[in-house]
Amino acid sequence: MIRSADELCGSPNPLASHYSRFSVADRLRLTGHSHQAWPDRAFEGQRRAWLDAAELADEKWDRAFAKGDRVRAGFARLLGDEPDRMALAQNTHELVLRFLSALPLRERPRVITTDGEFHTIRRQLDRLAEEGLEVVKVEAHPAATVGERLVPEIDDRAAAVLVSSVFFQTGHIARGLGEVMIACGLQGVELLVDVYHSLNVVPFRLAEEGVEDAFVVGGGYKYCQLGEGNCFLRVPPGREAMRPIMTGWFSEFSALEAGAGGLVAYGRGPDRFAGSTYDPTSHYRAAEVFDCHEEWGLTPELLREVSQRQVGLLAERFDALDVDPAVIDRDRGVDLDGIGGFLAVRTPQAAALSQLLSGRGVFTDYREDLLRLGPAPYLSEEQLEAASDALGHVIRESAT
Repeated sequence: MIRSADELCGSPNPLASHYSRFSVADRLRLTGHSHQAWPDRAFEGQRRAWLDAAELADEKWDRAFAKGDRVRAGFARLLGDEPDRMALAQNTHELVLRFLSALPLRERPRVITTDGEFHTIRRQLDRLAEEGLEVVKVEAHPAATVGERLVPEIDDRAAAVLVSSVFFQTGHIARGLGEVMIACGLQGVELLVDVYHSLNVVPFRLAEEGVEDAFVVGGGYKYCQLGEGNCFLRVPPGREAMRPIMTGWFSEFSALEAGAGGLVAYGRGPDRFAGSTYDPTSHYRAAEVFDCHEEWGLTPELLREVSQRQVGLLAERFDALDVDPAVIDRDRGVDLDGIGGFLAVRTPQAAALSQLLSGRGVFTDYREDLLRLGPAPYLSEEQLEAASDALGHVIRESAT
């Protein structure tokens, strides 16, 4: 049981031994905002999925659905919600698509979002805009005031607002979502919050954020360490009349009766947004990871404290490099409390620097002109310092 951030911020990091198959103690992977390592026990989950299939074939689904229930419980715990509000799917795109298909877009042909959304939302809305949907995009930056820009756009022609809780390019935390929720409620507009870059690194409790009546979408590929195939849509109460056009036959499992007047029937609660046959291996793996995190005491609050110390160390070491801000710089107007699980530094050489770092054994990624440095809770301060030193080397190397 980990009891404090101090235990995870020293060298060596005591968690590292539980991730031996990913060799986290020997690799400088600052891609924790994209794909964190899986604990060794996750392998047993995958193994169990194979063995259950070998033993039971088609009859494995009762066991698989039980794993899915554990995944629902894990996501619900992070949000401070109930498991029976969670619809599961292999990716967030299919869940967002079902959500959009349930909106009254003929009567309310307007959707509001930001220019900082992840590709799941951005691409789909851009394509719908080509077909005539009115898509309003407010500026995501500065994230601290994004709510103030969204609220005035909400009117009785809007069907939904879609916004991230942490923006994927900058790592900056969106503020004012509670006010957006209030404005949506007054106009009968649905709010969908993408919490992928909050989940398990920036605590996001529905009641505390004032978004208890919102749809919430997210997944476990990043900070939850669940790997692929583990995503959810949180469905708020009172949505029994919603009938997604994009609908899977798993919704019929909990349908009480045929649809009125011969209409297609839908299941109860989040089953309205259910999909179809999937690979349950991901849920076996995820159930083991959620169990590990509970046993180790890795709460979102503890992980946030660890993350802030790690991101703070990276920021401090970057500032100490004292490089020309025209070459590379970070947004010092956003304090540590406004940053999520990674540090983004802006440079026209983002792609080149990421490649040079890779050549030195430090793995990062970039989005356009932003180089992203994402620590993880199993990395030591010594590793982060070594990565910072490597960044200084490649900046000087690229300047010569």
